[in-house]
Amino acid sequence: MARKPQENPQLDMTPMIDVVFELIIFFVVTLVEAQKKDDTIELQDGRHGIVLVPDELPPSHMQVDVGVRNGKARISMGDIEITPAEVTRRARERLKKYKVFPVLIRADFQVPHKAVAQVMDACAEAGVWQLSFMAVAEDRTKERKRLKRYTKR
Repeated sequence: MARKPQENPQLDMTPMIDVVFELIIFFVVTLVEAQKKDDTIELQDGRHGIVLVPDELPPSHMQVDVGVRNGKARISMGDIEITPAEVTRRARERLKKYKVFPVLIRADFQVPHKAVAQVMDACAEAGVWQLSFMAVAEDRTKERKRLKRYTKR
């Protein structure tokens, strides 16, 4: 049986609009999660180093934060605490995808070197050798001394 041609055929746009809104929500949530970082980390003075602008970094780079929380070293990526083994696993996954990529280590100036060495060892175990350390561009030692004086009172 043949169908009768309709006089005013219309396309229902509701499902397409729903999908577009879901995609927008998905990308907004993932963008927010990707930009999270550990705000408790206070970087060391690095005014003599190379300036890295986050907007100019390739999407393949991997940033690892090493901070201090409750007097204990804390390794994190995107404000999610991880172990050195997890750093190795994530670096291996990224290595499969990008072949060569840099790992940027943001370490608080009060973090023991042992915690930073754990991250470096985890990267080496994964086969990643391009490591860089992030620091602030200006000298904040006077500000630190002033803050320590107020916190001791």
